[in-house]
Amino acid sequence: QVQLVESGGGLVQPGGSPRLSCTASGSIFRSIFRIHDINWYRQAPGKQRELVATITATNSTTYTDDIKGRFTISRDNAKNTVYLQMNSLKPEDTAVYFCNCLRMWGQGTQVTVSS
Repeated sequence: QVQLVESGGGLVQPGGSPRLSCTASGSIFRSIFRIHDINWYRQAPGKQRELVATITATNSTTYTDDIKGRFTISRDNAKNTVYLQMNSLKPEDTAVYFCNCLRMWGQGTQVTVSS
């Protein structure tokens, strides 16, 4: 089955440092996954989905200003997985986080930042 699966979300205290994972399944899709940009998006309640980080096939990275310096995107092609290391979380980081490759989306993982 071809899919992206996110994991690693949950309830986190302000200042916390969870790591989200996005793993690709399906042999053909895994090959595609390794050679394309992978994006992390988030959608907060009542807001539009926004792009937060991108990693290219050559490991170049870009970040939205809101999370620059706090989040790090990385990829491990041997594991067909892209990570989003989140540090110094703030309540305003609360959202459902999605990974995306071409037209494929994961189901999302909820991150709630609250004390």
